[in-house]
Amino acid sequence: MDSTSTLSTTASDDRGTHRPRTTPIDEEKRPLATARSYPPDSLSAKEVMRRLSVPVADALLKVERHFANELRSPHEDLAPVLQHGTQLGGKRLRPALVLLTGAAVGPLTNDHVVLGTVVEMVHTATLIHDDVLDDAETRRHVATINSRWDSHTSILVGDYLFAQSFRLAATLSSTRACQMVGEAARLVCEGELRQVLARDMLNISEQDYFAMIRGKTAELCRVACELGAIYSGGTQTIVDAMGRYGDALGIAFQVADDFLDLWGDDKTVGKTLGTDIGQGKMTLPLIRLRNTLPKSQWDRISNILSGPAADRLDAVMPILQKSDARSYTRRIAESFKQQAINSLDCLPDSGAKQSLVELASFCVERRF
Repeated sequence: MDSTSTLSTTASDDRGTHRPRTTPIDEEKRPLATARSYPPDSLSAKEVMRRLSVPVADALLKVERHFANELRSPHEDLAPVLQHGTQLGGKRLRPALVLLTGAAVGPLTNDHVVLGTVVEMVHTATLIHDDVLDDAETRRHVATINSRWDSHTSILVGDYLFAQSFRLAATLSSTRACQMVGEAARLVCEGELRQVLARDMLNISEQDYFAMIRGKTAELCRVACELGAIYSGGTQTIVDAMGRYGDALGIAFQVADDFLDLWGDDKTVGKTLGTDIGQGKMTLPLIRLRNTLPKSQWDRISNILSGPAADRLDAVMPILQKSDARSYTRRIAESFKQQAINSLDCLPDSGAKQSLVELASFCVERRF
């Protein structure tokens, strides 16, 4: 589809859903992004995201403003905690996905700004709740709400964001986005719940691991990309391809996070490393270690992982270093990255498409 075309009076997809034409946002014509190798030594993750978001910079700024406005309250005592919540989302990856896929498929509209705000609200709500579950004190070098206030406040702010996101989605002319975001939020919570219930369960299969991270991380990325394409008038074939891109991107991102939790740099990752092992999470490196070690050796590792949380990382890391868990985890992340990039083949060349390609690489290579 020609990205310079405008929407007709009604737009439809292959499922027969129609929606009224909306007013396109005026976006500056921008040059094709230049391929880069990540992570650039001198750039932070936010700075890289800012560069990759250049084709949709005006719309992303509107999302930022909209997000801040949605977290304003007439009650002055709520302002500090609600404003603090806007700082925890970080790179704005998910609204960027809505806008970049939308711009790669067709014209952006004000609906894309609303949708970008909605998905960032849902994402931020899950982060705030995660910080309670993990008893985290900082996120990306910023104090969490539960450490600066308390867990009760964190839970309520997360609930506030969920409620606001669905109220905002319901302002669109069609209920489809509200339904899609609602289902995505359910699957995110389902994935998180499965992971919590699976803590200290050392027999988690690789298949179950991917099912959990597909829910907790990839689902919202998938929906963000599908919504971007739908609201730019994309055909069902293109919408499905964008969904595959978001799904593979989200899985690659989470696998890379699991890698970085063990082999990253805590100054750049922005959190204490080794927390997954301490919390009893069976991530891909540990699953690979279990699947490749002789049973007698794994039994010894099992005893360590069942022991005091503070002792686990130092005892297990030397064994992980001698195994192929590191190279295997990186190889899997690279595989999903390539799947994401291949899903973009159906799109015409554009600055937005190039940014999506580079974004897939950045999600995997950001601190490897």
